Amino acid sequence: MGGFQLLMVTQSWLMYDLTGREWSLGVLGLVLAVPTISLSLFGGAAADRLNQRWLIMGSQATSALLVGALATLVFAGAVQMWHVLVIAFLGGAVQTFDGPARMALYPHLIDRKDLMNAVALNNVVWQGTRLVGPVLAGFLIAAGGMALPLYITAACFLAMAVAIKLIRAPRTTGAQGRNVLANIAEGVGFVRSNSLFSSLIGLSYLNGFFGLSYILLLPIFAKDILEVGAQGLGIMNGVSGVGALVAIGFLTFRGDIQHKAIPLLGGAILFGVSLMLFAVSSSYYLSLLVLFLGGGAVAIHMMTIQTVIQARVPDRLRGRVMGIYSLTYSMAALGAFPAGFLAALLSVRFAVGFGGFVLAVCTLLIAVSQPSIRSLGPEPVPEAG
Repeated sequence: MGGFQLLMVTQSWLMYDLTGREWSLGVLGLVLAVPTISLSLFGGAAADRLNQRWLIMGSQATSALLVGALATLVFAGAVQMWHVLVIAFLGGAVQTFDGPARMALYPHLIDRKDLMNAVALNNVVWQGTRLVGPVLAGFLIAAGGMALPLYITAACFLAMAVAIKLIRAPRTTGAQGRNVLANIAEGVGFVRSNSLFSSLIGLSYLNGFFGLSYILLLPIFAKDILEVGAQGLGIMNGVSGVGALVAIGFLTFRGDIQHKAIPLLGGAILFGVSLMLFAVSSSYYLSLLVLFLGGGAVAIHMMTIQTVIQARVPDRLRGRVMGIYSLTYSMAALGAFPAGFLAALLSVRFAVGFGGFVLAVCTLLIAVSQPSIRSLGPEPVPEAG
């Protein structure tokens, strides 16, 4: 996870440094999103059919090779825009099989009664890397260039592959005996026929496309608007992670919330408002404060969605449903494509602010129109499938 955060910051800074064009970050987002969107359903089916540990190990080792190659190109002074895009495309394809396998594996590593705490702990680890990784990337770039954080990223991917090799977990085989397309159709059909799942996943896509896409545009704010350089970029990402950690700690302390619509819908609306405020801020410290609040809001929103889905999805469909859910992160990269061009045509402030406005308004509309979300209550014991 830490390696992924290092990669995202360094990759976006490298792209903007090579081109100096806002639209290039949009193109990077598109290149990251296309393979993930195209292959995510196959990644989910693979997580239900194959050994999840080996899927994770293979994807981590392959990612290490790709990032290592990019680091070497940077170190040699030979890197070009197309190198970054090709490696980003291949890396996105590989990670398509990693995410669903992880989400399908970890509920089998714990007792069912501890599932909610496990979701919280997983989010704590993820947000912790969001705090450390981007800040470290910013300082490493400022101190020694972009090759060093990329080499460290490759080492992190290799370390994860070794760590997963040491894990022992029961192997599930619920989706075997049918062809892959039939497995995929079963997972999609389950989500489409269940209004709660389709609403939650649709809301997460909305949040990714219009909200989280701002992350890929942060280098423009750091370099041209706030003028704080690579270190400032790392700190901005890190402050968002701090806000997320505080919010997750609060949710964990509260336990299972009776009315989940409040953190789920309220988190998305507050995140949208925070993006609008960030877009108009000209003060670095005010921007940090708004990013802190936005990081907490989006963490509450996404943790609630993930908790509800993990608690209610049948085990035999877990990999496929989580594969569909994991498209949320592809939506963030995909949303950066039109946002990047909007930033080039008008301004990056307008692009980010408009995304926050759409997110807040659409969430309000969903709150009004979807009773299945408004009535969400305490979680049942997860279905064994």
